[in-house]
Amino acid sequence: MKRILLIGSPGSGKTTILSELRKRGYTCFKEVSREIILEAQGRGIEQLFLTNPNEFNEKLLSGRIAQFKACENIDNDYAFIDRGLPDIIAYNKYINVPSTPEVIQASKELVYDFVFLFPAWKAIFKNDNERYESFEEALKIQDNLKKTYTKYGYEVCEVPVGDISDRSNYILNVVEYS
Repeated sequence: MKRILLIGSPGSGKTTILSELRKRGYTCFKEVSREIILEAQGRGIEQLFLTNPNEFNEKLLSGRIAQFKACENIDNDYAFIDRGLPDIIAYNKYINVPSTPEVIQASKELVYDFVFLFPAWKAIFKNDNERYESFEEALKIQDNLKKTYTKYGYEVCEVPVGDISDRSNYILNVVEYS
């Protein structure tokens, strides 16, 4: 079983492609941070990531480790995951918050098989209730993600912009023929 990460700047199309892969019968794990953000907003905290990054990161670490381990119990050859453990480090760097030893250790020990980077794409970028970043900020986050994953030894494969089917097929072709 292969763990395949979809990473990239906010609003780059990851969730849309994940939905397409799910429709095609693949096991897919949603972005953990959206649930954490919505739960915090329910408590009256608009941006937990910025107001209490340690609490946010603890919940994110727990959720991403759970997703990683859940992959062991699936029947499919591939599990597609919306963001991984090193994302925590990249985002912490973006807001100048040090990552905890637990985050760093988990990022070293729990290794994914493929990492696909979705580049910032202005034509589809939009904000929503859980996405506050501007397009310019999205570009900085993308740069941090690429640098962080490369630092942790991953070959980062960039997904070309295009329609949903083409992007999904690109990922599947890379995975199947690598």
